[in-house]
Amino acid sequence: MESYTKSKIIQKANLLRDQKLYPFLRAIEETQATCVTVQGKEQIMIGSNNYLGLTHHPHVKEAAIKAIERFGTGCTGSRFLNGNLIIHEELEEKLAAYIGHERALVFATGMQANLGAISCIAGPRDCLIFDSENHASIIDASRLSFGTTFKYKHNNMESLEETLKANQKRFKKMIIVADGVFSMTGDILDLPNIVDLAKKYNAYVYVDDAHGVGVLGPQGQGTAAHFDLVDDIHFNMGTFSKSFSSIGGFLSGSKEVIDYVKHSARSFIFSASMPPAAVATVLACLEVVMKEPQIFDNLWSNVNMIRNGFKDIGLFTYGSKTPIIPVLVGDDFKSLEVTKYLTDSGIFATPVIPPAVPSGEALIRTSYMATHTKAELTRVLEVMAEVKKKFDLPSEGPQI
Repeated sequence: MESYTKSKIIQKANLLRDQKLYPFLRAIEETQATCVTVQGKEQIMIGSNNYLGLTHHPHVKEAAIKAIERFGTGCTGSRFLNGNLIIHEELEEKLAAYIGHERALVFATGMQANLGAISCIAGPRDCLIFDSENHASIIDASRLSFGTTFKYKHNNMESLEETLKANQKRFKKMIIVADGVFSMTGDILDLPNIVDLAKKYNAYVYVDDAHGVGVLGPQGQGTAAHFDLVDDIHFNMGTFSKSFSSIGGFLSGSKEVIDYVKHSARSFIFSASMPPAAVATVLACLEVVMKEPQIFDNLWSNVNMIRNGFKDIGLFTYGSKTPIIPVLVGDDFKSLEVTKYLTDSGIFATPVIPPAVPSGEALIRTSYMATHTKAELTRVLEVMAEVKKKFDLPSEGPQI
């Protein structure tokens, strides 16, 4: 039998472990949202997707505890058969109203939402047209779909139009699929122009708004709301593992679309449902964002402080306009060295290396919360200024 220890990926992981540069699967011993403890040492967390910082909000924690007391710890089955709780349906109703669509459908994870929805809405006579920087779950969904997949250059409307024009007579249905906020660079989707092109070529629009919901738009209602284009989006997907401090995902759209996906998506039908505490957490988060609008003021105040600080330091951040602020390093190995330096300095951040980013564009992905204190962010800026000098990080983007 072939030994997996001989595979290149394991050999590389072992090499990094030997050099004490392995940056993955760090065991967090305690967490207070903005700070975590790893190997007994407290670190400021700037590697999380907890944008609103609600994982430790008193109302959110109380709701999760009460749900366990009422429903227990799990549903022990799929919603289709025996795991459909009344709070699942309550969440779907409130999500639909929050997003601005007729209906919503909750999945056990965000990954399952994309796998299930995309694989069943695109048949053998349809095509999927992807942004080249789409999330891995979208790529995997295309492999499960019977539709044909094409890619266009990232956020490049000329490339998208060329693809639409070339395929409009070849397929019954064309579906443009793209992230609302791109998870590595913090780029925002050029949704207004995508909607215009979709109308021009009679295509559907599917937005994966995992990093947009809870961040962009009025009350965090997402990328479509940010551009006032909710009615022009046919499929809107989101997750609960970011701003809504839980686990799970959802799809929203018309009544007809959601009913079809509900009876067709294999990842919905054949997966156990979201546990009660997770559902209650999301419901409580929705209540918080509706009742405490200042949370968004706090978030953007913190984001602007870091963005301006990084600019003053001379770091290249891809022009991010979201709480995801990447720092270009370039060299893969150097990005791991930078991560270790940050760790040793009490900063928890995450490196991103190929294939998650293009070759030569390794970066440190940093992200910020509404609950970060100004003192914590000041310390981050101090350490990043040291990093800039010590590792000679680039001030300009990669030369293409």
